[in-house]
Amino acid sequence: MLIEFKVSNYRSIGEEQVISLLPNTSQDEYKENILESGSYKALNVNAIYGSNGSGKSNVLAAMAMLDKMVYLSARTSSTTSLPYDPFLLKEGYEEKPTKFEITFVIDDTRYRYGIEFFQKKISREWLYKKRKSRELLLFGREEDTIETTSSLKGNKTILDAAIEATRSNGLFLSTCDMLNLDEAKTIMKWFGKFHNLNGIDTEMQEVRIVEMWNDPEMQSAINNYITKLNLGIIGLEISKKKFDENDLPEGIEEKQKRDLINRLKDKEGYVVAATHQLYDSSGNKTTSTLSWKLDDRESEGTIKSFHLSGPIIAALKTGGILVIDEIEAKMHPIITLNIINLFLNKTSNPNNAQLIFATHDTNLLTYSKLRRDQILFTEKNKWESTEIYSLSDIKYPENNQKERLDTNKEKRYLEGRYGAIPYLGELTTIINAISNGKEGNHR
Repeated sequence: MLIEFKVSNYRSIGEEQVISLLPNTSQDEYKENILESGSYKALNVNAIYGSNGSGKSNVLAAMAMLDKMVYLSARTSSTTSLPYDPFLLKEGYEEKPTKFEITFVIDDTRYRYGIEFFQKKISREWLYKKRKSRELLLFGREEDTIETTSSLKGNKTILDAAIEATRSNGLFLSTCDMLNLDEAKTIMKWFGKFHNLNGIDTEMQEVRIVEMWNDPEMQSAINNYITKLNLGIIGLEISKKKFDENDLPEGIEEKQKRDLINRLKDKEGYVVAATHQLYDSSGNKTTSTLSWKLDDRESEGTIKSFHLSGPIIAALKTGGILVIDEIEAKMHPIITLNIINLFLNKTSNPNNAQLIFATHDTNLLTYSKLRRDQILFTEKNKWESTEIYSLSDIKYPENNQKERLDTNKEKRYLEGRYGAIPYLGELTTIINAISNGKEGNHR
């Protein structure tokens, strides 16, 4: 269960910003949206709104980057550069480290793991855990000096070997996992349920679904999910297929085509087919069906719905964390709302899965049952650094009151009451200037 994520000095983010899934104790609405793990609580969904260029994607990219670093660190070489991409619009930030910190719960134990890094080295790394008493340090790192405490269980010889094996650009946590230390393996297993994807470019999710297809339970769940969306598809089938050069795109350069043929010959791929009902001349159902390749005849929205089905079902089944940027891209708003409702509903989400998404779909402010503390906004400050705030934090200066539960949130957001919207005032001047210029040309 994810509790909190912090990031600073990364892309458009200068000062530390926080994505919090801790429920606001002063809010009583939709209590069913609060998950519990032992003595800890967290929200099941967070929605992030903001204008283009406000930094929504960078916040989610930071979460994805920490996940990627933890997973790949022990597998990279000593010369691999770290993804250091500091804030560039304020003096001095190019000399500061990027910082990521994540707080999460496994069973009834809360962990807090963080790193600070530059392009060539990890400058700091730490891991704490807490059960019912105070927070305990498991290990701390300053540059190349790593110190463990008695709270980190493990064979001393193996721990010493992990310290020795950790490179300046590598993570101690990942090295401990590679050497099979139990606590590190437990944490890495949690990170294994943390999945990030871009809602505009979802093609790579198809490979994941193909891997899931061998599990009859997952195959059935994906088929049921797609058919219930009423996309006209009554079934899906994924079959293996040997490489055929006739399947290569038209117009490809001859040299590139030859290279691909040489590389892919004798390789095995797959085909995703969508099955549709056949009807007689009177429009009545027959006992026959017709199948075709999903990519050939289905809409972009249908294809994306298929691509998202695997990550959604996997998260709901395992109690994972799913992070989606531009969740609404290419899809009908009702399908987007359906995805969110799957995570909000305890019946469809019995394993405490969590969804964090960025969106421009304001309909969700009206039609989804999101608490005020589940609605976040991103906006640039006066020095163009991304800042994150929650609807539950907003107070109106005229009466110092917070937003009411029964307020039309969509209307107020579009009116600019919450900020985090584009300022388009100058467009009118530009359009008028263009219009006047055209009129002059016609005279």
